[in-house]
Amino acid sequence: MGWIVLIVVVLIGFFFISIYNRLVSGRNGYKNAFAQIDVQLTRRHDLIPNLVETAKGYMKHERETLEAVIAARNAAVTGLKAAASNPGDPNAVQQLAGAENALSGALGRMFALAEAYPDLKANQNMMQLSEELTSTENKVAFARQAFNDAVMNYNNSREVFPNSIVANSFGFAPAELLQIESPEKRAVPVVKF
Repeated sequence: MGWIVLIVVVLIGFFFISIYNRLVSGRNGYKNAFAQIDVQLTRRHDLIPNLVETAKGYMKHERETLEAVIAARNAAVTGLKAAASNPGDPNAVQQLAGAENALSGALGRMFALAEAYPDLKANQNMMQLSEELTSTENKVAFARQAFNDAVMNYNNSREVFPNSIVANSFGFAPAELLQIESPEKRAVPVVKF
């Protein structure tokens, strides 16, 4: 009788250990997925100063718009650093989403103004940078989807019974999806050169 009780206790122990390990794997999975977003957003942020420098020579009277793009880029870089340090922090992820929304809006305004400058539209550097930015935007969208999928899987895993008992006992907090608030802001900035 004693052996049966011991075997049952050991099996229950292994069951809860496997739940704990799945939760750790899920948390590491969404952190890895965020690292991919970090790579793509860093690339995006690195392209923007070159884009602005190229546009400066042509858009001399649009200084305010160019400065707004740089300010939005700097805010997005700060938001990315905060979110990268803890991708599970809902506030940091929400701040990053807000900063990226502002950056997309500022870039959209810059590209709209650039339409009035035919020489800028024909500039080879501007065309190449715009193409790279568009490509990076697509990669960001793909990385964001992978991150959100990993977060959903992790959150589902931590919320189902009996996993919720282990998750709450060991402090597995829910993770936040990286969302953009409105459909207009989900659109990639239109680049026409």
